[in-house]
Amino acid sequence: HDFNNMLAIIHGYAELGLSRVGDQDEKMRKYLREVHSAAQRACGLVRQILIFSRKTEVHFTLVGLPQLVRELTALLGETFPRTIALDLDIDDTLPDLRGDQNQLQQVIMNLCVNARDAMPRGGRLTLRTEVVDRGAGPDGSTARAGRYVSLAVAETGCGMDEATRTRIFEPFFTTKEMGKGTGLGLATVYGIVKQNEGFINVYSEPGQGTTFKVYLPRDFSASTTVTGTRLPAVLDRPTGTETVLLVEDEEAVRDITKRILREAGYTVLAAASPDEALLACKTHLGKIHLLLTDVVLPQMSGKLLADRLAMARPGIKVLYMSGYADDAILHHGTLAPGTHFIGKPFSAADLARKIREVLDSGVASPADRHAQPVEVDAETKEQPLDRDALRALPQEAVTNLRRAVIAARYDEIVEIVETLRITDPNLASGLRRMADAFDYDGLRGLLI
Repeated sequence: HDFNNMLAIIHGYAELGLSRVGDQDEKMRKYLREVHSAAQRACGLVRQILIFSRKTEVHFTLVGLPQLVRELTALLGETFPRTIALDLDIDDTLPDLRGDQNQLQQVIMNLCVNARDAMPRGGRLTLRTEVVDRGAGPDGSTARAGRYVSLAVAETGCGMDEATRTRIFEPFFTTKEMGKGTGLGLATVYGIVKQNEGFINVYSEPGQGTTFKVYLPRDFSASTTVTGTRLPAVLDRPTGTETVLLVEDEEAVRDITKRILREAGYTVLAAASPDEALLACKTHLGKIHLLLTDVVLPQMSGKLLADRLAMARPGIKVLYMSGYADDAILHHGTLAPGTHFIGKPFSAADLARKIREVLDSGVASPADRHAQPVEVDAETKEQPLDRDALRALPQEAVTNLRRAVIAARYDEIVEIVETLRITDPNLASGLRRMADAFDYDGLRGLLI
């Protein structure tokens, strides 16, 4: 979260600098382009780490794997040395996959680049696609039985011994020399394949080359929870004249976001806390068209703030932002399906485009859609939690929960709370409701 906030600041000011520096100052433009490029590479590393931990949002569409392989290998082939021969054995009749196209592109590119690096003296790289029927638990894996689309990437390079083979999917593990690799390529591949409900097998021996076989189910259940964006896809910056209430407690992030919005033509009311936002809402005489708020704020969550503002300003539209991993924000009841969301770090173009999309949407008040409370039973609603309710819990669980609350680790708090649901579902629901509201003060009052 903190790293994404810092990247948002670096990325944003580099963009603003590039937009303002004149063409005559080519040296300064070069410096700013290098800063901007480095920020984008850092954003890419963060995304790879999050992919490995399976904490990124996935946008599922129908993807034609044969076409994807052909397009990427044509591109990659131009960068390979002539000593590497590229063979394609592609079945163009394969059914479409339902997956994230950007992630599948990354799988193919990472495997091909890894294969290239394994053949410093040249060799042969072969990509093969086919449909295969697999029984339950093939080759000792836990994959379910069914029909899969298979992608095999085979090279005739140096190969691996068993000790290396057992560690290749570990994040930051690499056999390459310093500066030649981050150790995230195969870890990212593994995370993506698992996120797409597939599995991957590796066959390798020293001196005999290596084959990676990726298996992806033809159809699997998955749904996108929010409409989200990450890094810039296009450079256009839609503009507007509406009034935006910006709520962000990190001063530097608030400042760069305010500058981006004002350069796009918007009137900006900036607040560092929910209390300041409520005061701005009360004192501003004109219409406030959009609330742009961080999800995690002091005093109350962005979601609760949006609910409060929706009552005072009917029709206000809402766009959430956060530097936390998407999974922590989107899949633990913090935001409801259909919520407008943008992840930090974002580009100026990305933010301007997303704000225009929300303002032009037909939803009268997105706050109405994310004011859905966590479902609990009637008994829990009527009985507020107190310290006596915690006495029956195992001391170890209370200690671990206390540590997580003091550190404000949302994911850890939820994990501990959910382990208590079997023994005391009412208590677990109450604690979960407080966690989802980011009521850390209330939780600390119960535990300390």
